[in-house]
Amino acid sequence: MTRFRTLDHPMIAAIAWNPDRPAEWISDHIAMNRATSNAYLIPGDDGDVVINTGTAVQGEQIRKNFEALIGRPLKVTQIVFTQSHPDHTGGWQFFADDGVGTIVQRKFERICAERKLMGRFFTRRNAKVLAALIPPGDSGAFWFEARDPQPLTVFADAHDMTVSGRDYRLLSIPSGETLDALAVWMPQEKTLFFGIWAGAIMGASPNFYTARGDRDRSIVFWLEECQMMIDLSPEMLVTGHDDPIIGAEAVRAHLTKLRDAVQYLHDETVAGMNEGKTLPELMAEIALPPHLVLRDGRGPVNWYVRAIWEEYAGWFRQERTSELYATPPSAIWPEVVALAGGAGVLAEKSRAHLAAGDVEKALHLIEMAAVAAPDDRGVRETELAVYEALADRTQGRVFDELGWLESAIIETRRALDAGPVA
Repeated sequence: MTRFRTLDHPMIAAIAWNPDRPAEWISDHIAMNRATSNAYLIPGDDGDVVINTGTAVQGEQIRKNFEALIGRPLKVTQIVFTQSHPDHTGGWQFFADDGVGTIVQRKFERICAERKLMGRFFTRRNAKVLAALIPPGDSGAFWFEARDPQPLTVFADAHDMTVSGRDYRLLSIPSGETLDALAVWMPQEKTLFFGIWAGAIMGASPNFYTARGDRDRSIVFWLEECQMMIDLSPEMLVTGHDDPIIGAEAVRAHLTKLRDAVQYLHDETVAGMNEGKTLPELMAEIALPPHLVLRDGRGPVNWYVRAIWEEYAGWFRQERTSELYATPPSAIWPEVVALAGGAGVLAEKSRAHLAAGDVEKALHLIEMAAVAAPDDRGVRETELAVYEALADRTQGRVFDELGWLESAIIETRRALDAGPVA
């Protein structure tokens, strides 16, 4: 049994919701309510600005918490969403008083529509990554069925507004978590809100790919957006899940390290591509140098190497002609397994690789054996051992990879409990 769980990963603490936890001041003019994604309030005599509103089940309490903190009912003038995910937007209706403007980046409505369009597809995929976290009977479909805000004020590249004497400049930053992401810059206060543009965990690698799948995210344009925000010279950086980063030097150091780490991965990947190295070679070879190692996050470094490779080259690696056709390699695995002497032979060889510490080779063999003989108990027991070894190898540090492996472990244990033949 694996020693590590996604429930123990720092990301779980970052998105935890405690309705009894009050809102708090993070500066003399900004209040924060911690939620699945944090909500923020900038109150003023002539109207209040709200940035993100938590989920649909959190919004009402978040409003009450803000009102308790400032000692009066809210007078919401503008709501701003840093992106369209329902943990940012779901509580919107509890802040949408008469006359309130809701400001979003131009892709917001398109991404909301796509979330619903692809809801059934991604509900299944999410369940395969988060099986250990989803309560029995909860499909997670609420994520794709959430009511979206309306009506909206939509902008393309930038939008300026002034509320209660404070200036705001909203900036499109579509290369991070979502294509409809925006940053909120308060130039007088030198404060920058950018949601989870840089990832769900501050200081970890940005989410250039998640195991649930998502649109490709441009590493090249992300670097441009990062430099743009560095050049603003913010003195406070307000995030989506974590505490703010305070102080011009601390903010610059944080953003600069992120930029330099991503730039390093980009440059090393591009250099390897030009040298003629294969994608598997680059994924195996490239690692961040010690001074650029980031916090534990959603995926391992080699996922982002692959994201860079595929941003430039697309899905056809030119390694196998069979990549071009619909028939997957697994279609002929039963024949290969039979030629090798049966699933038991491959399971035995897989266990040998596992014992030697070559767990990825063990995985390839046992995947073939499990397709050929899914009811063979020895095969499934070996499969379970391989998944647990891979989960242990994460050391609990890589959320999406561990979540996927936990789901595979759960599925394999269910198959064994169902009583495959000996």
